[in-house]
Amino acid sequence: MQAPLIGINGAGIGGLAAAIGLLRAGFRVRVYEQASQFARVGADINLTPNAVRALDGLGVGDQLRKTAAQPSHRISRMWDSGETTSSLEMAQTAQTKYGAPQLTMHRADLLQALEQAVPAQALALGKKLVSFEAPDAGQTGSIRLTFADGTHDDVDVLIGADGIHSVVRRGLFGQESPEFTGVVAYRAVVPAEKLSGVPNLGAFTKWWGPNPSSQIVTFPLNLGRDIFVFATTPQDSWTLESWTAPGDVHELRAMYADYHSEARALLDACDSVLKSALYVRDPLPQWSRDRVSLLGDASHPMMPFMAQGAGMAIEDAVVLSRHLADAGTGADAATLANALARYEAARRERTARVQIGSRGNQWLKEGGNADWVYEYDAWQVPLAA
Repeated sequence: MQAPLIGINGAGIGGLAAAIGLLRAGFRVRVYEQASQFARVGADINLTPNAVRALDGLGVGDQLRKTAAQPSHRISRMWDSGETTSSLEMAQTAQTKYGAPQLTMHRADLLQALEQAVPAQALALGKKLVSFEAPDAGQTGSIRLTFADGTHDDVDVLIGADGIHSVVRRGLFGQESPEFTGVVAYRAVVPAEKLSGVPNLGAFTKWWGPNPSSQIVTFPLNLGRDIFVFATTPQDSWTLESWTAPGDVHELRAMYADYHSEARALLDACDSVLKSALYVRDPLPQWSRDRVSLLGDASHPMMPFMAQGAGMAIEDAVVLSRHLADAGTGADAATLANALARYEAARRERTARVQIGSRGNQWLKEGGNADWVYEYDAWQVPLAA
């Protein structure tokens, strides 16, 4: 008897992490990705200890450490006075306390490590899902997938790891649109050598602005040779959501003209910048229906203010694979559906708390406990009954 075939729509961070976990558990896996080839997209990723520990369990952590930086601290500073309101030791302290450090790197380096851990035969590139048809709840039979090129495929379980505009989510719960937050984000990468004299370049530093939507975050990349700059500000006039749309560095500097001189020095060093509008959805009361479920941004897209979007997707992937592994590769349709319901039950409260906290943007502004986020171990958290 063949193991169930798990279809994953979306070869992003969460989808690839889930594929690795499920393949290790003995399932057959097919990842459908609309892009015809992998490309280096995005600028940065900040992986806190909870995410790194999950990736270590998937076997990719050592490769990530070859190019990633390990910030020395997580520092909060006030936008006008420059006052430090909180400082957490990271690096070796985090390794000792949480079992993993914080890693900051180019997003493409993480994707490449995950891609290399998934066999080519488990990847179906150039496959844009347009719809799916699942048997009625409790019924056996395959889930039929239909793609934009007119082809079809059949799977036993379908996981939507296809982002905030998820086709799988729409198929489960109907048409809806993400909510524009009225906030835009700027992203830039600056060689560290251009910032000599600016303190704390080796730390993750968050400059808290005059309102919850205004901030500047910086942290090292590429073993500290580059510094990533991420800034957000209210702006209703820009609604384009894009990883690659260019922004205006002069506009960027003008937006933060009243910030502390050390913060402005970071922006003055930017030669170019990318700009994107930020969108969110409210927490879902339900993710799964029979043998179809969601993970990552498809189920709980969030603002970037707690730096947990990718981390939650990676945690989802591990907890999903553990629940399906617990069901076993000989599981029937009802048992697979039950495993997805248990996975959702295990993840819903935590992801909703992070989703809401990210939107509120007060976490660690003036100190506080990071343990509830950082100490979570996706490999050891109890499975839902």
